[in-house]
Amino acid sequence: MSVVGIIIFVVAYVLISARRLQWLRLDRPAGALVGAVAFVIFGVLTPEEALSSVDGATILLLFGVMGMGAFLFLERFFEQAQEKLVVAARTPVRLLGFVVWSAGALSALITNDAVCVLGAPLVVRLIQKHKLPPLPFLLALATAANTGSVATLVGNPQNMLCGMLGGLSYREHFLLMAPVAVVGLAINHAVLWLSFRHDLLGLTLSKPEALPPITWRAKVTMGVIAASAVVYTLGGDLAWTAASGFTALMLIHRTDTRRLWERIDWSLLLFFACLFVVVEGLTKSGAPAWLFERFPLSGGDDGLLGWLRLSAIFLVGSNIVSNVPFILVVRDQMDTLPDPKMGWELLAMASTFAGNLTLLGSVANIIVAEAGREVGGFGFWQYLRVGFPIALITTGVGAVWIGL
Repeated sequence: MSVVGIIIFVVAYVLISARRLQWLRLDRPAGALVGAVAFVIFGVLTPEEALSSVDGATILLLFGVMGMGAFLFLERFFEQAQEKLVVAARTPVRLLGFVVWSAGALSALITNDAVCVLGAPLVVRLIQKHKLPPLPFLLALATAANTGSVATLVGNPQNMLCGMLGGLSYREHFLLMAPVAVVGLAINHAVLWLSFRHDLLGLTLSKPEALPPITWRAKVTMGVIAASAVVYTLGGDLAWTAASGFTALMLIHRTDTRRLWERIDWSLLLFFACLFVVVEGLTKSGAPAWLFERFPLSGGDDGLLGWLRLSAIFLVGSNIVSNVPFILVVRDQMDTLPDPKMGWELLAMASTFAGNLTLLGSVANIIVAEAGREVGGFGFWQYLRVGFPIALITTGVGAVWIGL
């Protein structure tokens, strides 16, 4: 084993997992970049090996999906949808359910992170305008965006990665995971309702604002996103379909593209690119091979119990190392499973639901927590009270469904 490689990975992991070290002023993407460069400088990877380790298809898929989501923001789609939710809900209890189901459905189309980036300011505005308790609605947005994203291979970054590395079919994944997403959102809704029903009873909603109807441009954008989903389902290449959808919207709307680039999370793309290099460096060090030689993955050969045990390993590992790095670490071991394809499906499901386990389990959680600060936000323990049971129950349900 390469001791240097292991040391570099540990340092990079500390920089990434700490989110932000004040004395270094480094965020997650910067920490990943430091690790990637260090692997090349210290000779663990050659420049060619480092560059070839970056999965361009995953980066392109993430870029295309974020780009299509940017058009929804520019067309004020979420603001229009917000007022329509208020009109349809009538009461805070129903509004909580609407937030859960709408966030879950949208995340399956434009990723959970995008839904939280675009939706968090609107949820904060709802809380302020209608004088609602912030905690249930902020938690509803964060947890439901994670839960609903399990339905498709473009619902979150870890699903994209599992789809690319495991050669999964969008259509087959959707048919397998759509029921899990629906049941998961029902569990999500139930846990939130049981936790906060007393806080919402007796409250009323203010009269909704009179806004113009949803524009034809927003409708066209949703049409292109839906058409992209159809192409995914028919077997189209995920990355180039997403990029084509984004390009089509640019040509149709003829929007000043400088406004679009402001809505693309370039730091997330950098983070992913550097993370590929960091995990490749760890693999080259020999540490994962040494670990899995002594503690191999086990699952499908033991029937349902094996799938449950494997899902627990994925759930815990995704929170210890973070879901995306964990997927990259175990990718070579997935072929050792009796049914590698179903193993990748289980990994996609468990790493997605792992995002609900703790506040730090998903970038989407951090996005909502930061955006909600002006109305009080939520802390680690407040999140754990709701996220922990949601993650455990939904992962168990998903593992049983796949196992059966």
